[in-house]
Amino acid sequence: MLLKKLAVPLLSVGLWYCLPILLGSIIGTNLAYGQTADEPASTDGKSIVKKRTAKKVPAMRNRVYSQLARAQKLADEGVKIAGFDVLDEVKERVDSLNSYERAMLWNFYAFMYYGNDDIASAIEHFELVIKEEAIPDSLYLSTIYSLAQLSMQQQNYPQALAYLQQWQENNTKALTAAQHIMFAQIYYQDKQFDNVITEVAQAIALAEQKASAIKENWLILQRASYYELKQPLQVVKVMEQLVRLYDKPEYWLQLAGMYGEVGEEDKQLAVMEASWQAGHIKKESEVMTLAQLYRFHQVPFKAAVLLEQAIANGTVVASEKSFAALAQAYVAAKEDEKALPILTKASEIADTGKFDVQLAQAYLNLERWPEAIAAANKALTRGKITRVGDMHLVIGMAQFNLQAFDDALIAFTQAQKIPKSAKIAKQWFHYVEREQGQRARLAMLN
Repeated sequence: MLLKKLAVPLLSVGLWYCLPILLGSIIGTNLAYGQTADEPASTDGKSIVKKRTAKKVPAMRNRVYSQLARAQKLADEGVKIAGFDVLDEVKERVDSLNSYERAMLWNFYAFMYYGNDDIASAIEHFELVIKEEAIPDSLYLSTIYSLAQLSMQQQNYPQALAYLQQWQENNTKALTAAQHIMFAQIYYQDKQFDNVITEVAQAIALAEQKASAIKENWLILQRASYYELKQPLQVVKVMEQLVRLYDKPEYWLQLAGMYGEVGEEDKQLAVMEASWQAGHIKKESEVMTLAQLYRFHQVPFKAAVLLEQAIANGTVVASEKSFAALAQAYVAAKEDEKALPILTKASEIADTGKFDVQLAQAYLNLERWPEAIAAANKALTRGKITRVGDMHLVIGMAQFNLQAFDDALIAFTQAQKIPKSAKIAKQWFHYVEREQGQRARLAMLN
């Protein structure tokens, strides 16, 4: 049930989102936030996050814009190498560019590298963008956010968190649900599980306010965090929501398991039974779990029906273990007659007398005395059984009911030699002796 690796979202902006910024900045200047070169965003997740100071953004000159636009056009047409060549031409004159023009050049490089799946180079050039002081706030924020996402893809979670915190400090808008989840994903990887829960809760609250869907991966993240914090009752609540909203077989089974963990066995049985009826239970272990729950809740007949059906359709392998469970369920349900063929099959494939022990007891319960004696003797002959004394007792009781008193006394004598059965064997021995004596006296009188 644990969540070990979280999916990282793609960049939130398109490859050429920057062109509108270019078009709006050719004429005049804009106010933006700048950050001095000696105060870069932290990449260790521990440095203090600061707001940028206001700077004037210089205008982009037409000749620079036209070259960047040409690079974009080539990239759009799939001629990436030519697009890089154009950017390289601009880079040769980098000393003649103003801060904003340099930032946009690095920005274009970054997105070109990202398009080529060269994440390390994309990060390197996005970092060059934010080192430029005079850039628009919108460019700074989108670049910081992209750096956070790319750092997540590189599994550098402290760096991702530092960039995201820097972004949040300078962002004036309320976070969206997706942004809360991004924080939550990074906090999860950094093992800050309490913060994960806070962020996911805020994302869910926003979704509920807008009557929009609560996404499945949000709940999975929430569940994993509660699990890591060892809060099983909260895990149960999340699992209940997953079942209601997404109704997947694995969620039903996981919910049942959690009910068992928190001691709500009645709910565990109800959910497992519903899962079986819905066809969600596919594995042998799951069938065996449901059978055990039926036994635990004193409904062994349902356990027997379940196991017999599962063995018949191949969900449970016909083995000593499954036959034993099925037979025990029928015996517990006082359905000895139905247990007999199961125990017989199990005896045929077993290399010990353990199933013959159960057969002997079942035959005794059904008052089928000769079969009880035969099964008990077979169990003793095959050996490797733990209830040796019980088999002598079965033989003695069956012989008594057949009025074979001498054979019964021999069997009870053997049972008295075994400590676990000695007491009851002694009582039976004296009882048989008295019965034998009374019948002898009656015979003499007649």
